[in-house]
Amino acid sequence: MDPVGQLVQQRWQEAAAAVAFENLAPVAAFPAVPGRRWGPGLWWSATTGRHVAAGSNAMRAQLMVLDRDPEVSGLAGRPVRLLWHTGRGQVRSWVPQLFARYRDGTALLADCPSHADAGGDRARYAAQVVAQACADVGWTYRSLSPLDDALAANVKWLAGYRHPRNAGREDLMPTVLAAFTRPRPLVEGARAAGPRIEVLPVVFHALWHGMLTTALDVPLHERALVGPQGWSSPGDGPGAPSGAEPGAPSKADLGAGAWAPSEAGPTAPSGAGSGAPPETGAGVGSGAPSGSGAGSGVVGYGRGRRRAGAR
Repeated sequence: MDPVGQLVQQRWQEAAAAVAFENLAPVAAFPAVPGRRWGPGLWWSATTGRHVAAGSNAMRAQLMVLDRDPEVSGLAGRPVRLLWHTGRGQVRSWVPQLFARYRDGTALLADCPSHADAGGDRARYAAQVVAQACADVGWTYRSLSPLDDALAANVKWLAGYRHPRNAGREDLMPTVLAAFTRPRPLVEGARAAGPRIEVLPVVFHALWHGMLTTALDVPLHERALVGPQGWSSPGDGPGAPSGAEPGAPSKADLGAGAWAPSEAGPTAPSGAGSGAPPETGAGVGSGAPSGSGAGSGVVGYGRGRRRAGAR
């Protein structure tokens, strides 16, 4: 973003190395569709203490999962637009819905479709291009599947207690953690720690932040087993990180190349032009579509919205 708040266009590899996308506003607004029960909104992130734009219920659910991930240090909604040329010289662009920065400096770009066919051929083509661009810089792209109903409901419930105000008085959290030194039903541990009306918000806050652990792939109830940090609950699948949501992607699951584009490169949908750039996102000329050959890639970020080719 330049000093007057206009969109900046930059080579993809340079931008990936230098730009803190987690601090940027959306480059394009999320659309409000009449008739939908859930529209665009803001998610308060416990990781950053700031709001993140969310465009759908499916995206908000994925934001909740990433907000709980201790390896995530930053989150943003639609902070970057990627542009590239097809083999026919046509300009194509895509704005991934979600950006997550990890503590090791790597990052995740993701889309959060509400169902498998959302976006059609254009979305599938763009996903392959963006996946290759991310792999070129050591990042990851994922199209994140909707959460299972039980997991989504449990994470949403715990999210209501993510704010620091639910940590309770200074001496209460150690008491709560001590009550679950060995796994026991939630209600029994809460009763042992003190008055439930005071203790339960602290228990849920500790579960959100991973200080306590329980299985989240089954409905959370008063007899659910809760254990200490690092305890592998009976509901955790083999190899699942302790305390992680079963079925939710961890950073280990999101290695570079998690989306596997074919060796021949992405296949453009009908009408998109044949032949994707052989090195998507690796170098551009002036950044202007008319001055760059096939194989160029560029990224735009900052405020506002413009059509591809108008920058």
